[in-house]
Amino acid sequence: MAISSMTGFARVQVSVPSGAESQMSYTLTIKSVNHRFLDLQFRLPSGLDGLEMELRRLLKENLTRGHVDVTLSVDRSSQTKAGYNRELVGGYLAAFDAARREHRIQGEPDLNVALRLPGALQSEDRGSDDLTALANSVLEQMVPLVEQLKAMRAREGQALEAILRGTLGRLAAATASVAELRPEIEQRYQERLAQRLAAVAGPEFNQQRVLEEVAVLVERSDISEELARMTTHIEHFRELLSAGNDAGKKLDFLLQEMNREANTLLSKTGGVSGKGMRVTELGLAMKAEIEKAREQVQNVE
Repeated sequence: MAISSMTGFARVQVSVPSGAESQMSYTLTIKSVNHRFLDLQFRLPSGLDGLEMELRRLLKENLTRGHVDVTLSVDRSSQTKAGYNRELVGGYLAAFDAARREHRIQGEPDLNVALRLPGALQSEDRGSDDLTALANSVLEQMVPLVEQLKAMRAREGQALEAILRGTLGRLAAATASVAELRPEIEQRYQERLAQRLAAVAGPEFNQQRVLEEVAVLVERSDISEELARMTTHIEHFRELLSAGNDAGKKLDFLLQEMNREANTLLSKTGGVSGKGMRVTELGLAMKAEIEKAREQVQNVE
């Protein structure tokens, strides 16, 4: 099972029968981006609270992390039928005619004025039956739409995996190069310490004591444990990439540990001339690769 990205998009447009002479259409869209947890946001027409609960349950069953926006846009133009309030408009016309005859004035009623009266224009709303049909259709479409979203997230995950595996290869190569240089670095470090201690102690110094002190300091600067842990972390990282299964948080933690090992390696080898400069270059390159990988891992589910 490969890793999945948290970036994805899916959309569907559907027409739903809404009576003998009209149809209702809607557009359902799901968009997801990276987030530490599963954050679900819905933009639904009013009156669909029950549908939101069902959609929330469905998404929680299929997704683990990410900021997910669900938008439902309904085209109501074909859902309603324009009409007018006959009683209200008829009352207005009758009142106009009565006033004209009573006061003996000339004039004709204005239809535009009549239709602008509050409540004069009405629409034939299909009501709860249409909302039920809409909710049922959305639930039916949501299942394949979520699969479409997951498929896109999986494709994005494949691209992320390729990038991360390339980073791991460069990290492993840098670690191997440092391991090859380690014996010479330790020898140089030991010689430098011996010269400095001899210079401080003067001509009459206990050579055996100096060598013992040098051995203790060299052991403290040994980077073999850091190299071994870095190699272990790299292999564990590869295993998690192959296993998938919501590995994003684990991968991020491993990269934090790798960065800690690289920092320790640099602190222990700082100040060593010759091949020591090469170790510093490799350590800085390792930190750069780790930082690149952390940017990519932020989008792994």
